[in-house]
Amino acid sequence: MTTPSSQRMARGYSLLELLVAVLIISFGLLSMMALQTQVLKASIGSEDGQRAALLASDMAATIVNAGTVNLPQSVIDNWAAKVADPTIGGVPNGVGIVTPNAAGNGARITVTWVPVQSSGAANDTHTYVTDVFP
Repeated sequence: MTTPSSQRMARGYSLLELLVAVLIISFGLLSMMALQTQVLKASIGSEDGQRAALLASDMAATIVNAGTVNLPQSVIDNWAAKVADPTIGGVPNGVGIVTPNAAGNGARITVTWVPVQSSGAANDTHTYVTDVFP
C-alpha cells in the first residue's frame, strides 16, 4: 500500500521525466535543423560548380567549332556576361576569362565565383579551370 506522500513524489518524478524527455527531443530537433542548413549549403555549392563546368564547356565548344582560339571579342564578352549573371545560368559573382596560350594553339578557360552565402574570406573564392585545344 502506498501512502499519499509517496504518490505525490511519484507524480513529481513523472513530471520531471517528461521535462527531461522534452529537453532531449528539443536538442535533437535543433541538431537536425543545423544539419539541414549544412546540407543545403553543400547542395548550392555543388550546383554552382556544375554550372561553372557547363559554362566552361560552352566556351570550349565555341572554340572547337570555330577552329581557333582567336575568337571575336564580342563572343568572349557575351560569354563573360552570361557567366556573371546567375539569372540566365551564370554563377554568383562570376568572372569568366579565356586566355590563349603562348603558342596560340590552345586556351585556358577559367570561371571564378564567390558563393552567395560566403563569409568574405579569401578561401571562399571557387575556380573551375579547363584547357581546350581546337
